[in-house]
Amino acid sequence: MRKTPPVSKAPDGTWFEVSGPEGAPLVVLIHGLGLTHAVFDDMLDAFAGFRVLTYDLYGHGESAPAPAEVTLTLLATQVTGLLEFIGEKSAHLVGFSIGGMINRRVALDVPGAVASLVILNSPHDRGEAAQAQVEDRAKSVGQGGAMATMDAALKRWFTPGYLENGAGPDKVRAWRGLVDPASYAVSAWVLAHGVRELIAPNPPVSAPALVMTCENDSGSTPAMSHAITSEIAGAQCQIIPQLQHLGLMEDPDAFAIPIRKFLERHS
Repeated sequence: MRKTPPVSKAPDGTWFEVSGPEGAPLVVLIHGLGLTHAVFDDMLDAFAGFRVLTYDLYGHGESAPAPAEVTLTLLATQVTGLLEFIGEKSAHLVGFSIGGMINRRVALDVPGAVASLVILNSPHDRGEAAQAQVEDRAKSVGQGGAMATMDAALKRWFTPGYLENGAGPDKVRAWRGLVDPASYAVSAWVLAHGVRELIAPNPPVSAPALVMTCENDSGSTPAMSHAITSEIAGAQCQIIPQLQHLGLMEDPDAFAIPIRKFLERHS
């Protein structure tokens, strides 16, 4: 294993940061659409003792736009490419929203690269009517720009009290402002349409898995998390009460504590 600078860029233009002791089990944190690696900042203390890799998706934060057409497979290859670049064969993959689609795609394409999966607030089978609505909304992003759906999204993502008084909404607006518009539009389409390839995969995901969402997440519902869990042998499911899509920003410990316990069991 070669030593990696704490902050660097991979050959494909991906910005990443590595922290924690050399030789410790590696955890890769995969953020959601329109966000950056910083969405996990308030959870990082829970990963003390692990080696942690955070990075920005193509066209997000400090990462360059994608080197090829953006698909779920390409976003999975971004992860495996980072592992290869830093000299690691496998990692625990913690993915939020589209990140929980990306880590499932890695598990299907390169199962040996996955020590375990943590799938957070990630979509699954929406049903045909809801699926069509989500795909229509993704198409509108390409027409209206990355900020076109911001206000409506914040209402879906945060509880009313936090939306009014919390620091998270302003951070999310700032992160959305960093995205490359074209990258955001194509990634929004992957979030919408790419879920189709993850429903009842054959062969199924075989990695140990923890699936979590929030009680009032309207886009990544408890029913979806239970469905994901049912398709992965031995997977665990946990539903966080009351919160919405970005519950991990409102109450980081509600996510970090069970994730830490899960990772310790599978390391």
